[in-house]
Amino acid sequence: MRSHYCGEFNASHVGEEVEVVGWVHRRRDHGGVIFLDIRDRTGIVQVVFDPDTEESFATADKVRNEYVLRATGRVRPRPEGTVNPEMATGEIEVLGDTLDILNSSETPPFQLDEYSEAGEDVRLRYRYLDLRRPEMQRRLHMRARITSAVRRFLEGAGFWDVETPTLTRATPEGARDYLVPSRTHPGDFFALPQSPQVFKQLLMISGFDRYYQIARCYRDEDLRHDRQPEFTQIDIEASFVSEQDVMSLTEDMLRTVFEEILDVRLGEFPVLTWEEAMAKYGSDKPDLRIPLELTDIADLMREVEFKVFNGPANDPEGRVVALRAPGGGGLSRKVIDDYTGFVARYGAKGLAYIKVNDRSAGTEGLQSPILKFLPETVVNEVLDRTGAVDGDLVFFGADKFNVVCDAMGALRVELGRELGMISEAPEDKWAPCWVVEFPMFEKGRDGALTPLHHPFTQPSCTPEALVAEPMAASSRAYDVVLNGYEIGGGSLRIHDQSMQAAVFEALNIGQEAEVKFGFLLDALKLGAPPHGGIALGLDRLVMLMTDTHAIRDVIAFPKTQTAACLMTAAPGPVDAHQLRELHIRTTGVDKKDS
Repeated sequence: MRSHYCGEFNASHVGEEVEVVGWVHRRRDHGGVIFLDIRDRTGIVQVVFDPDTEESFATADKVRNEYVLRATGRVRPRPEGTVNPEMATGEIEVLGDTLDILNSSETPPFQLDEYSEAGEDVRLRYRYLDLRRPEMQRRLHMRARITSAVRRFLEGAGFWDVETPTLTRATPEGARDYLVPSRTHPGDFFALPQSPQVFKQLLMISGFDRYYQIARCYRDEDLRHDRQPEFTQIDIEASFVSEQDVMSLTEDMLRTVFEEILDVRLGEFPVLTWEEAMAKYGSDKPDLRIPLELTDIADLMREVEFKVFNGPANDPEGRVVALRAPGGGGLSRKVIDDYTGFVARYGAKGLAYIKVNDRSAGTEGLQSPILKFLPETVVNEVLDRTGAVDGDLVFFGADKFNVVCDAMGALRVELGRELGMISEAPEDKWAPCWVVEFPMFEKGRDGALTPLHHPFTQPSCTPEALVAEPMAASSRAYDVVLNGYEIGGGSLRIHDQSMQAAVFEALNIGQEAEVKFGFLLDALKLGAPPHGGIALGLDRLVMLMTDTHAIRDVIAFPKTQTAACLMTAAPGPVDAHQLRELHIRTTGVDKKDS
């Protein structure tokens, strides 16, 4: 039904008889001549109908936005003065000959162009219309190109695409599982996989050596702008590899994808230990485009009388830092108060500061409500250590280690953005890095140990040392970070049964692990090779590469922040017969309270 896609036309097609199909993007009637912008997934072409083609002109007069049309005609140059340099097809137009209405459309609930102001709830309710917008189609086309480039790269490197099950056992991977009741095994449940982790390790034990998968994963967790309950990851595993092997492979893959898709050449991937990242940036996913760093000053605050500072300074689990904002001395009290509210979201109880007006004047040249609590020698040492000069502002954070890191790390990024420290130059737009040597475990709110990554990560110590001092153990894990987002995480895996048992013991899930992972423990006894891998979040990578701020913009049919689909009204109730077949009885949850 078509000779060309709408976006393919240019001056080389002048004089050709063509046939196009698509949707009416815009209709304009100018003095008896009707202009139809017809759109398909490749772009828009202008088709012109004049009264000389009486029947087609009458049809063109009936059409409205989002009608589905087929038109034939001849390509001609646009008249002088009407060329549109903003359109790929802006040099030409099609002089219409015939026009058929393939389907009509009711008035859409929102405009499908760059002027649309529809809220996200409306866009998600009518997602099939939202996906017609050129902006959305460009994003999903780029997603398809990225996955295609990833597949070509990995297959060229000897990796095999192997599918793993999506009905499996519940696993302790840090988030709640989506459970699926079994009709044939009354009272038992499958779980949708949080990742293919166990299965890709079993593939290594099976001798497949190099595996990859564009894998669907599921996590029943609270959502953010860069998380969804179902998501896609680029899953990679290989045998007989070191950390550097996996990291080099990942760098090469990302460089290939960025060069092929964006014509961008990524620079070096600096390597930071977890301790370095937290010390300098307060985050294990630092945005290296921002030149600000945290400065530890606990040693200066241990003897001061100001309890806000000396308490955390003398607490083994506390931290006190300073953060210099170059040129921040001009910020108003209201702006500073806004920053105080900002860090409060991360648990900070306040935000002390010193404005540096004139260092040569001593404390008289400084402005701060906390100066009366600090000796002048301490103040000068803080300013020297942070490199503060006239016109700067120095913020302070003092609290438990995690609170300070979360709050001041987020403030560092916020200041960098608002003070214009992120360069717009193409060569500075991307700042990748690696973060390595993570702690093996962290303590949950209840004081119990949980794995910082997952319980199959290889520790850097012996099984005996792990059990004796689990919080002292580091892991052979590595995260790849881009512009402040973790886009991938991986590790060398445990390939020795005694080490895996020691990790389960440290987590106090020994008996539970035997029930859930007895098959893996058995497999580790039967010649498991050293192996490791990485999983990259495809949705997050596409989000960054398409320069948008929410992964919902790069997923065809995403969920809301309450894990609901507004378009299909999922999740929804099922009838009593289905529940009886599954041996399930609901408890009558009040929807208003849920």
